[in-house]
Amino acid sequence: MENINDVKTLRESIRVLERKLGILDEINACCGITFAQCHALVEIGRAESIYLNKLADILGLDKSTMSRTINNLVNSGMVLRDIAPEDRRFITIKLTEKGNESFQRIEANMNEYFLNVYQSVPEVKRGQVLESLQILIKALADSHCCE
Repeated sequence: MENINDVKTLRESIRVLERKLGILDEINACCGITFAQCHALVEIGRAESIYLNKLADILGLDKSTMSRTINNLVNSGMVLRDIAPEDRRFITIKLTEKGNESFQRIEANMNEYFLNVYQSVPEVKRGQVLESLQILIKALADSHCCE
């Protein structure tokens, strides 16, 4: 039997972590766009070109929500949406020059922010923190809520 206090500590720690990471939007990490648009922009920028369905899967959003987010990015001139030439059933998404500039700013802001976070961890604990996060991510991916 697991120690219920440890389980409660894990849950509370993750809740606090979520809240702390949520403040990134407040520090203008996303350059004036919504957090959902920011996440989409980063994934598109990293992939350079991505199918709408794949982007929705990566971000854990349904297709209609993802489509609305992309529509807003298209309307703001940050992304281009096109029918995939190799399979017309798929929509490909790419950054425009304006979108790429925002992506680069977001990446620079986040790199600086997380460099400061990393440097705030005692040097002898940095490897342990990174390893623990990977273990936690895998555990979260392998567990399913409310089944």
